[in-house]
Amino acid sequence: MDKVMDRYDIDTDAVMFAGNEDFDIGAVGAAQTPWWNRTLCAVNDTWVRLGVLEGDFHWHKHDDTDEFFMVLEGRLDIELEDRTVSLGPQQAFTVPKGVMHFPHARGRVVVVMIEQAGVVPTGD
Repeated sequence: MDKVMDRYDIDTDAVMFAGNEDFDIGAVGAAQTPWWNRTLCAVNDTWVRLGVLEGDFHWHKHDDTDEFFMVLEGRLDIELEDRTVSLGPQQAFTVPKGVMHFPHARGRVVVVMIEQAGVVPTGD
């Protein structure tokens, strides 16, 4: 698992854009390579994060928070224990808290995630 975790470029320490600041999500995503994941902005007690993915993440869950995915580019399959949800551009899905899930990016995928501030993106 450590080798898998080493390939992730995830940072939760900083918010890229403050309130009252406009930004171009497409341009931010286009400038990144997989497995980049950052907090674009904070809305109350929620983070709006942007991920650039390619390939498989890993099985994980978030015990105390739901996780919302909206695909901007590419195709993302989210494997759950009982089914797989397939998302294309402009499609979204919320994984309820406590549910094991395994994101599979089919090629390069750019995805917006909305999560509770402080979430550990790699799971609990």
